[in-house]
Amino acid sequence: MLLGVDTGGTFTDFVLLTASGVRLHKTLSTPDAPERAILAGIRELNLESAVAAGALRIVHGSTVATNAALERKGVRTAYVANAGLADVLTLGRQNRRDLYALTPAAEPPPVPAELCLEISARLDVNGHEQVPLEPAAINALLANLERLDPEAVAINLLYAWMDPHHEIALEAAIRDASNGRRFVSRSSFVLPQYREYERGIATWLNAWLGPRVEGYLRRLEAELDPCPLAIMQSSGGTMEAEVASQRAVNLLVSGPAGGLAGAAAVAAASGIDRLLTFDMGGTSTDVALIDGEPELTSEGRLGPWPVAVPMLDIHTIGAGGGSIAHIDAGGALRVGPQSAGADPGPACYGRGGRAATVTDAHVVLGQLPADATLGGSLGLDAAAAHRAVEAVAKALGTNVETAARGIVRVANEHMAQALRVMSIERGRDPRDLVLCCFGGAGGLHLCDLAEALGMARAMIPNFAGVLSALGMLVARPERQLLRTLSRNLQDLDGQALEAVRNELLAAGRKELKEEGQDPNTLQEEIFLELRYRGQAFALALPFDTDRCALEAAFHELHRSRYGHALATPVELVNIRVRLRAAGQEVALPDVAAGEAEPARLWTPMAGIAEDVVVYARQTLVRGQRITGPALVVEPTATSLIAAGWEAVVDAKGNLLLERPA
Repeated sequence: MLLGVDTGGTFTDFVLLTASGVRLHKTLSTPDAPERAILAGIRELNLESAVAAGALRIVHGSTVATNAALERKGVRTAYVANAGLADVLTLGRQNRRDLYALTPAAEPPPVPAELCLEISARLDVNGHEQVPLEPAAINALLANLERLDPEAVAINLLYAWMDPHHEIALEAAIRDASNGRRFVSRSSFVLPQYREYERGIATWLNAWLGPRVEGYLRRLEAELDPCPLAIMQSSGGTMEAEVASQRAVNLLVSGPAGGLAGAAAVAAASGIDRLLTFDMGGTSTDVALIDGEPELTSEGRLGPWPVAVPMLDIHTIGAGGGSIAHIDAGGALRVGPQSAGADPGPACYGRGGRAATVTDAHVVLGQLPADATLGGSLGLDAAAAHRAVEAVAKALGTNVETAARGIVRVANEHMAQALRVMSIERGRDPRDLVLCCFGGAGGLHLCDLAEALGMARAMIPNFAGVLSALGMLVARPERQLLRTLSRNLQDLDGQALEAVRNELLAAGRKELKEEGQDPNTLQEEIFLELRYRGQAFALALPFDTDRCALEAAFHELHRSRYGHALATPVELVNIRVRLRAAGQEVALPDVAAGEAEPARLWTPMAGIAEDVVVYARQTLVRGQRITGPALVVEPTATSLIAAGWEAVVDAKGNLLLERPA
C-alpha cells in the first residue's frame, strides 16, 4: 500500500492507494507537532497494523522547513567564510524589495555579527590553493565555536564549488570536535555553484533549518518504523527521509510541489497539458504554470531570501480560506495575509474563532451549504460566520451580504494578480491555458478568477481537495546536480562539456542506486544555463554541444520570456543534470457512464432569485452536464459553477468547465 500525506496549515490530507482502489481523508493539522496529525490520520484510516507490519510506503510533503523559515524559528547558526568575507550575507545584493520607498526598513541580517566567523584559507579564481588550511586556523575556529555554542554551522568558502577540500576538512573537524552534536552544512554540498551570496544563503538556510527538519523526520520515522518514508522535494521529485534530513533547503515548497505533480498527472489523463494552476488551501494560495510539465527555477525566493536550489516555479500569496478580513487604518477592507489557521480556524468551524475569514464569507453568501462539512467531518456553524462577517459590515457601514461579497472580491483580486504574474509576466497568454484549481477552497473561486483573466476554459480535477497528497503518490525519486562552468559560449569545447555531463550523471546514478533504484532505467534530462554577458541571471536550455544552435535557441527563449533579444555575447554559466526513476503507476479510476441522478437538493444563495441546485460529486456520471449556477460538494472540497458557465464530467471524473462565447 502507498500513502500520500500533505501537511497544510489548516488540514493534513491523505490519499491511500491499495489494490482495491483509492481512499481519501482529511484531518485537522497540528502545527506545533505536525507528526501528531499524520499519526491521527493513520489511526482514522485503520492503518496501524499495516504500519506495524511494514506494509505501507509513505510519501510526505512537509511544511516544517517552510514554516520555520517564515516564522524565523531556525536554530542558532554560525557562518564560516574566508577572511574579509564574513559580512557577505549581511550586505547581500543592492536590489531593494520596495524600489520607491524613500526610507526603506533595513532587513535584519540572517546571521548576527558575533556568529560570523572567518578562516584564513583561500582558493584563487581558478580553484587553486592560494592560502593553505593550517591546523592553527582550524583550532582557532573550533575554539570560537565552543565559546559561541551554535547548534548549526554553515561553511561557505570562495570557489569551493571548484575544489571542496577545505570545506570538507572543516566539516570533519567541526563534527569531530562536537561529537556530531552540531549540524554542519557546507556550500560545496548544498549548492556547488558560483555567486557566493546566493550560495551562502542556501548553505545558511540549510544549516539554520536543518536541525528542525532532521529532528522532525527522525521522530516521524521512529513512529512509522519499519515503513519506508520518502519526502517530496521542492523540485517535484522525492528523496528518502534519511537524505532529506540533511537537505532542508530542498524542502521549502515540498507540499505545493506535490499539488503540481498531482495536477499534471490528472490533467494528462484527460488530454490536457497546458495549465495555469492555483492551489487554495486554508492559509495560502500557490500559483504555477504547467506546460507539459511544471516549470523549474533556480531564482526562487522565500520571504526576503533568494533560494537558488532547484525548485518548482511557484508564486505563493497569503490568501486562503482562513485568511482574515480586517479594516486598515485608512478604512479599506483587507484580506490576509494573517490566517485563522487550524486552531481556532474560521468562525464557521465552531472552535472559538471570531475573526471573519474568506470561508465565513462563503457561508454567509450560501456558497457553502449550511449542512456541508469541511474536511469530511467538520460541521459548519453558520451563525458564528454571520456574527464574524457582521463585525466587518458594521466597520464598513454596510450590510452583511455586501461585506461578504467584498471579502471574496478582495481575495479574488489577490489571486488574480498572482495568476497574472505566472502567466502574463512570463510571456504566456492566459487565454491559451486551462485554469485548474485544487485545494479545499479553490473550486469556490475558479469561475471568478477565470473571468478576471479572460479565460474561457477551466478544470476542477477529481480529488481536488487532496490533490497535493495524490501528487505525492505519482512523484518520482529524483536527483538534481549542477556545476558552474562560467565561460563564453564562443569558447565552447563540446568534448569537455560532455565529460562534465557524464561525471554528473555518474554521481546522480550512484545516489539513486543507494536508494534502491535501478541506474539503468533512469530518465536523464540535461540543461545548460546561459545568459547575456553582464546579466545577473540565466535561462535554461536543453543540452547541446552545437554552439550556433545553442545561441539561436537562447535568443528565442529570451525574446519569448522578456519580449526582446540582444546582440550581446552569450555566456554558458552552469550545466544542470536531472535524473528521475520510474514513478508509481496510479491508475485513476474511470467514472461510470449511465443516467444522471435527478437533483434532490437545492440551497439559497445570495444574489440569486431561485435556489441553486447542489450535486454530490460522487453521484456524477461520465458525460453529465451541469449548467451554472450550481454547487458540487464532496467530502474534501466544494465547487461553484457560476452563472454563464457549463461543466461536463469526463471519463476520469474531472469537471471540465467552459464559458460559451
